[in-house]
Amino acid sequence: MFIQNQVGRQWMERNTKTGRQDGFTILELMIVMTIIAILVAIAIPMYQQVLLRSKETVLLDNQRAINEVIDQYTADKKKAPQSLQDLVDAHYFREIPVDPITGMRDWIPKMDTGVSYTDQTESGMGNVCSASSGISSDGQTPYNTWGPNCP
Repeated sequence: MFIQNQVGRQWMERNTKTGRQDGFTILELMIVMTIIAILVAIAIPMYQQVLLRSKETVLLDNQRAINEVIDQYTADKKKAPQSLQDLVDAHYFREIPVDPITGMRDWIPKMDTGVSYTDQTESGMGNVCSASSGISSDGQTPYNTWGPNCP
C-alpha cells in the first residue's frame, strides 16, 4: 500500500491564511526575463565601444613606443634601422609590438631619406604606420593615417 508523503507536498498547497500559492507565475518570470534582455541589449554596444577605444589607445601607445625606439636606435647606432627586425636584433624589443586593430605585427615602415642627427651615417626607417585601413571611432579618420608622416 502506498502512503503519500504529506510533508513533501506542503510547498505546493495553498497557504490557508492568505489563500495564495508560493512560487512565481509565468507573467512574473516573463517580466524579469524582459528586463534582463533590455539590460543586455544596452550593455553589449557599450562594451563594444569601450573595447574599440581601448584598441585605439593601445595602437597609439604601440606606435609611439616603436617610433621612440627608432629614434633611440638611430641616436645609439648613428644610423637608422632598415626594418623593424633590426630593433629586435639589437635588443630594443623582445618582439615587435602587435597592431591591435589588425591583430598582427604588420606595421608599415616609413623610410626617411634625410638624417635626424648630425653624426648619422645612413638614413632608413623614420617611423611606422598602422596597416589597417579601417575607420576609427570618430567615423572619419583611417587608422593608417595616425602618426607622423603617415598618409
